Amino acid sequence: MTAPPLLVFDLDGTLIDSLPDLAAALNRLLAARSLPELTPAEVAPMVGDGTKKLVERAFAARGRAAEAADHDAFVADYTAHATVATRPFPGVEETLAALRDAGWRFAICTNKTVAATTIVLRALVLAHWFVAVGGGDSFAAHKPDPRHLRGTIEMAGANAGRTVMVGDHKNDIAVAKACGVASIFAAWGYGNAATADGATAVARRFEELVTIAPSLLRE
Repeated sequence: MTAPPLLVFDLDGTLIDSLPDLAAALNRLLAARSLPELTPAEVAPMVGDGTKKLVERAFAARGRAAEAADHDAFVADYTAHATVATRPFPGVEETLAALRDAGWRFAICTNKTVAATTIVLRALVLAHWFVAVGGGDSFAAHKPDPRHLRGTIEMAGANAGRTVMVGDHKNDIAVAKACGVASIFAAWGYGNAATADGATAVARRFEELVTIAPSLLRE
């Protein structure tokens, strides 16, 4: 039997618009450290490499090096407020339903921790869509290391030839390429046009995945 196709999603900036809550948590931390706040536009390009890098970049933008305690404080605060303003991007439910009816299964491959990812997915009533969640702390390495995506595909019981990766960050495109997996750049997310370089295809709206994803299957 042919394995069912698997669509693997990045989380922040691809499946959900989490920028408001990420920026708010960062700004609460910066304010507590007597540092000026950041605008959402400043925070957006900092997202995608996990919370440690996010905090490091935020502090660097304000001329200070982040410490371990800063990261711990951010994670605790963000986890407690992760779904205040975070919402799925338009078209998520309808698109997943259409692809499910066509035989697709879904997984998450994100540099966000599993705990934070689970909280968000449950709060937004999205958890039931996904057969596997590969978080930034699920494996020995995370995106763009190919072990992250390979591990997520294995968790989902799929294979690379029947998998398509969707993401808005350069790490998503790079990890897909390293695994021999087709990729779709999510142009509605936090990346820019240059991020799409190397992607197999580009989607402007979430709903376009219904037609683009099937066209990229290799087996």
